[in-house]
Amino acid sequence: MTTSFITLLLFQVLGEAAAFALSVPIPGPVIGMILLLIWLIAKQDQDSALIRSSTRFLRHLSLLFIPAAVGIMTQFDRLAAEWPAILAAVFGSTLASIVLTAYLVRGLDDGR
Repeated sequence: MTTSFITLLLFQVLGEAAAFALSVPIPGPVIGMILLLIWLIAKQDQDSALIRSSTRFLRHLSLLFIPAAVGIMTQFDRLAAEWPAILAAVFGSTLASIVLTAYLVRGLDDGR
């Protein structure tokens, strides 16, 4: 499990380094996940310790949202002042996503 964790951290660091070096507007962890995906496809190891360890980490994924929630609460005064704009953005983007998804499904549906 330690080796798997080190592998995950290595790809995250590689992603961060690539994002910094290339000055791209893509977050480093996303680049790291893409690099990890490419590595896993090239490796073609179906019974990897990395897969088993990642499954264990994913079981506890909700714990990773605690720091974000605490960070939001430290900005409570600003959140209270900006709540109408935040609420409008959340509902507007949700509605836009639903409408866009409906059009995409309708457009991609081949009449089945």
